[in-house]
Amino acid sequence: MHSVRANPPLRENPDAAYACHMRLGQIGVRRARDQDVAAIAQVHDEAWRLAYRGVIPGRDLERIVERRGAVWWRNALRRHAVVLVMEFGGAVAGYATLGPTRMRSLPYVGEIYEIYLKPEYQGLGFGRHLFAAARAELARYGLKSFAVRVLRANDGAVGFYGRMGGTPVADTAERIGETVLPVAVFGWAA
Repeated sequence: MHSVRANPPLRENPDAAYACHMRLGQIGVRRARDQDVAAIAQVHDEAWRLAYRGVIPGRDLERIVERRGAVWWRNALRRHAVVLVMEFGGAVAGYATLGPTRMRSLPYVGEIYEIYLKPEYQGLGFGRHLFAAARAELARYGLKSFAVRVLRANDGAVGFYGRMGGTPVADTAERIGETVLPVAVFGWAA
């Protein structure tokens, strides 16, 4: 769903109070490491199959899931992509990717590219925690206004970002294989 476009490396704001490692009891959010790539790939696989089965044509969905395996994630980390992982009880339960906006026509400087949780962690408040950590990480890099793109047919995600305070700011589309799918864009001002 998400096209990858090279973005300038993020510059850390040394005055930001947020430390990249947040912990709340058994739940923790931290920057991803090489040893996390298999677990991140597994989260992606399970979350995408749940969210997009019946939305993205089967062959295209399988191709996307297969392409985003451990090697893809290892390469993303080596390219210094900002990937946060959420742990619960020491196991990776979800991840978020973020950075500078890819939507230059909108008045937002940052973007949360993805937030996904394993299906068994969805609907329990873990997404809120991961969203808050991603937002804080963007702010740490000086990217206080940000946007999120979501497939319109992903009702769970559309509802989630609305509950997180996102304002619908644009509608666009994403081509996946031969299919063009509607995309909603939510924004958060600084």
